[in-house]
Order: sequence, then structure tokens, then C-alpha cells
Amino acid sequence: MRPLKFLLMKEFRQLFRDKGFIGRLLIAPALQLVLLPLAANYTIKNVNIAIVDHDHSSISKKMVDKIMSSGYFRLAGYSDFNSKANKLIENDKADIVLEIPVNFEKDLIREGGRKIAIEVNAINGVKASVGFGYLSGILTDYNADIRMQWVEPSRTNSLPVIDVIPSFWYNPALTYYIYMVPAILVSLVTTIAGLSAAFNIVKEKEIGTIEQINVTPIKKYQFILGKLIPFLVMGFIVFTVGLLIAWVVYGIIPVGHIALLCLFLEVFLIAILGFGLLISTYCDSQQQANSLMFLFMMVFNMMSGLYTPIDSMPGWAQFITHLFPISYFIDVMRMIVIKGSGLHDILHQIGAVLIIGIVLNTWAALNYRKTT
Repeated sequence: MRPLKFLLMKEFRQLFRDKGFIGRLLIAPALQLVLLPLAANYTIKNVNIAIVDHDHSSISKKMVDKIMSSGYFRLAGYSDFNSKANKLIENDKADIVLEIPVNFEKDLIREGGRKIAIEVNAINGVKASVGFGYLSGILTDYNADIRMQWVEPSRTNSLPVIDVIPSFWYNPALTYYIYMVPAILVSLVTTIAGLSAAFNIVKEKEIGTIEQINVTPIKKYQFILGKLIPFLVMGFIVFTVGLLIAWVVYGIIPVGHIALLCLFLEVFLIAILGFGLLISTYCDSQQQANSLMFLFMMVFNMMSGLYTPIDSMPGWAQFITHLFPISYFIDVMRMIVIKGSGLHDILHQIGAVLIIGIVLNTWAALNYRKTT
């Protein structure tokens, strides 16, 4: 193992000679983990709404007051003309237009019902659907309030009532960053470890030291281990710093065992570093390696369950996603940090990532052509 020892000494010295190493290892992940969860907010507020009120009755005014007091909407315009409201949608100044028809209150009292029109700017599909859901819920509640006011008091006591008492497990306050911070930490560890491993062998090729290594008696597996172990340590450092930031900034403390997180992190890093090394064996320059890794990292992040649930993807996309080790780690992070899952709950994920890691590292070792 002496060749491996000297190779590791050489790798660590080479890392610490890099002036930007500390910045990539500590400063950049810390800033991203603090800022990204603030941007990746699932709570949609300030939906711009334009209201066209043709009725100007007490019921329509109370309806408008109830909508605006909900805290989800911001009034973009209030008028009697559809043309003004439509202009606001065309200019992207309004997301929703609510049109209250003429004689709304009279028809509601006389006929017991009246339709109102809702027009939604659906360019941003998520904001449109969530905003429409907010507005529909508010109008449904307001409709129920009106019906209760018009029912005779003697009859209200005999009406059946269903009380709904929600119970939200694991995240009672529905705080979005409890769900997002663990996943973003996984994404940062993946990016930093994967990119660093991908650049390593390529850098040896560019500066010419790979030829000197090739004529030494170092075996393939020793060479791969020498390239893998330093970035394994680096991944643990980034992960530890991320957990500390999650605790200090967001107050997130893993419910499950941290040792279990470290166990899965080790298996995951073996897989993602093997992927980075595999990329580096196919590239001749750092620019090529950067382009390839950027392409794969974009796909990993978009299809890993970081922003959208994997179960909502098409069948073919779910199959591809299950080939990515990052999707398993994000799932495990949320299970252990939020739910407190144990070892028996994540055995499937450990097995899958371990198989992926063995395949990738074997591929990288076989693809590395060492000339003697």
C-alpha cells in the first residue's frame, strides 16, 4: 500500500496548493445553502389580481375585501371595464382577473345563484394553478358564509356539520425550507464532489504529469483510490458544514441518526466520485469535462426530485431517475432528517446506490488506459 500512501500525499498537497480550494470547499457551499432555500420558496404569495366589478353591491364589496385580506393577493387594478383588466394581463401586470357581473346581488337573492368569471394568465402554470386554487377556496368559503346568513337561525341548529381537523405529520407548520434545505445540501455535495473528481485526471493530462504516473508501477485500482479518497474527505467536509448551516440558520436538526446519514453519504460519494472519474477518463481538457458535467448536473437536479416529486413524472422519466444516485440521496436525506427513518427503511436506497457506485468505478478503472 506504499504506492497508494505516496499517491494520496501527492493528491492532498496538490489540492492545498490550489488557492481557490478553500473557497470552493467552504465559502461557496455556505453562501449557496444560505441563499438558495430563500429563493426556492414553495409558498406563492402576491398573486396580482385585477377586479372588474359591474355590480358595486355590498356583497361584491365584501367579497373583494375577503379576497384582499387573505394575504395571497395584490390588487393590480379595480375598474368597471374588461378592457382595462385584459390590458393588465397582456402587459403581465395581472395574473388573475375576477369579473363580477351586473345585478350580481339581486340575482343571487332572487335566483339563489349567479356565475362569476375568472380569467387566469397561465404563462406561469404553477402560479396560475395555485392562484386559482387560492381564489376558488376563498370564494367557496364566502359562499358558505352567505348561505349560513340567509338560513333561518332556527334551522341552522338542525343542519349537519362536518368538522375537519387536519394533522400534518413531520412538518406541522408546512415550513418549506425544512423540505428544501436537505435536498439542496445533497445537490451542493454532488456538484462540488463530482466536478472536482471530473477535473482531476484531466488536469493531470493538461499539465503533463499523467505521463509520469503512467510509467510508475502504480496499479489501476491504486490510481483510482488515490483520486477518489481525497474528494471523499472533501465531500464529508462540505456535508458537515452544510448540516451546521442548516442548524444555525434554519434550526433544522436531523430527527434520525447522523451516523446513518454519514453511512449513506459514504456510499453516495463513492458513486458520484466514480461518475466524475469516469467523465475525466473520456475528456482531454478541463473545458470538455466542465461541459459534460454541467450537462449531467442539470439533468440530475431537474429529475432528482429536488423541485418536483418523482411520482408525478412519466413512467420513462421515473425509470431514468432511478439510475441517478442523487435521487436516492435526496429521498434518504428527507427521510432521516424530517421523519427520523432507520436503517431498515433505507436499505433499498443503499443497495441501489452501492450497485451504481460499483458499476461506475469499475467502468472508470477499466477505461483508464495506463501504458507501461
